[in-house]
Amino acid sequence: MVDSSVEGPVWVPTEPPNLENFLAPTMQPMPLIPAIALVLAVLYLAGATRLWTARRRWPAWRTLCFLTGCAATAVTMGAGIEGYGLRMFSVFMFQQLTLMMLVPALLVLGSPGTLLLRATPHRGPGAVVLRLALWGLRSRWGRLAIHPAFLVPLFLISFYGIYFSGLDDRLLPTWYGHIGLELLFLASGILFTIPLLSADPLPTKQTYGSRLADIVPEMPLHAFFGVIVMMAPLPVVEFFATPPADWGIDPMADQVLAGSLAWTYGELPSLLILLFIMAQWHRDDARKAARDETETAVRGTPELDAYNAYLDQLQQRTENR
Repeated sequence: MVDSSVEGPVWVPTEPPNLENFLAPTMQPMPLIPAIALVLAVLYLAGATRLWTARRRWPAWRTLCFLTGCAATAVTMGAGIEGYGLRMFSVFMFQQLTLMMLVPALLVLGSPGTLLLRATPHRGPGAVVLRLALWGLRSRWGRLAIHPAFLVPLFLISFYGIYFSGLDDRLLPTWYGHIGLELLFLASGILFTIPLLSADPLPTKQTYGSRLADIVPEMPLHAFFGVIVMMAPLPVVEFFATPPADWGIDPMADQVLAGSLAWTYGELPSLLILLFIMAQWHRDDARKAARDETETAVRGTPELDAYNAYLDQLQQRTENR
């Protein structure tokens, strides 16, 4: 049905929400974000196929991660769940957390920047694409976009700023505002995840310690926000306070569910990212130690040998005197 409370090309389900209706292939009249996910998946797969056809290596697990992220985006924003997310706070919160926490990690692990640099032809239009890609990966603006001084306020705005400033009630009643918020969630999640997980040639490369310093303080913010939403005596978002009567939804119970999702579901991807960073740190340290041992076995320790020879000379001079 067409919901008069939402302006623009939208379709809102008539049946009460359940798992079957959430996953039903009921596309919106203008499925913008699913279309973007489909285009990205096709371009990525074309690049990976180009490398494989030329017998150049490209990790299959990175391809699987990126395509899974595109599929998760298409389902979350293109199935029936998008229709219920137009009028239910809990569903909209699930979509936000998926776009900000889960999907960006999968997309970034796919290393699309590296694939672009390796698979794009160096002649013709490909040369222009390569110049733009290198500029974006190494420019001053790229350095600013992934700097904590920009990312932390952006992350706070995506949760606290939007919901506690009344901006949500001004944007959600329109299709343009609803889609704009979803694109903001996806973009901010990708920018926040790039310094943590990306293997692409970035303008600045963070140490593992600085990555932990970024992810650890962010984790309690979900829990704190979720507790605030769960304990609020009144609707946090007035727009979600009046769901369609046919759905049989208690808006306050739905708000409690939204807060619990922010508390639990929002923490899980952050915990997995934290474990991934620590595993990478341990693996790189082990590799470095192995390289140092191999180099020592082959070349010896010139600095230590020279120091020991110096001590031997001092001792010999002392004995001669």
